[in-house]
Amino acid sequence: MEIDHGVTPRRGRPRDPDAEPRIRQYAVQLLLERGFDGMTVDDVAEAAGVGKATIYRRWASKEELANDAMAGLFDIEIPDADTGSLAGDLREVYGTALTFVNTPAGVALMRLGITEANRDERSAVIYRSLLDRRIELTKAALQRAWARGEPIRREADPVMMVQWLSGLFVLRTVLNEPMPKPEDADLLVELTLRVIREPSAGDG
Repeated sequence: MEIDHGVTPRRGRPRDPDAEPRIRQYAVQLLLERGFDGMTVDDVAEAAGVGKATIYRRWASKEELANDAMAGLFDIEIPDADTGSLAGDLREVYGTALTFVNTPAGVALMRLGITEANRDERSAVIYRSLLDRRIELTKAALQRAWARGEPIRREADPVMMVQWLSGLFVLRTVLNEPMPKPEDADLLVELTLRVIREPSAGDG
């Protein structure tokens, strides 16, 4: 009997390696434009050029997709920093945060957070998870500073450190005032450090 040594072709469409980042991109875009209720998996699939099954193979629900996509955006726009000093870490993070909130996507994220988080618990979960992620990164930065022996108060609170800057952004959004500019990062870092630094011996 003759044996066929040929390779059987794979059935179905080949896996698209760019599908996942494309899905995330359009999920974020539709979230910022329409809010959680207005974003549908059907619309994300159509915009990304994939089938709904492709999305549900990666994310079990619309909520999971929205959370993951927004977390990915936040990590890209405001990445972690490990510069060797807490001041350097804060300067880098504040600079990228200020750059982001001065972009159309940053403004849309702030406005959406204010309008949607108070109205829709699912949207509130998304925004809480973004802040929780930033709080964990800030806590890690503090722990690195303590390990290096930097004169940072042990009671420095990463929650308050994150919330005071976020609160500034929210207030500027509500009042329709311009956001601080990226070049203001040094000033904002100094304000933070004044609160969390150990007092020097000559402070009295």
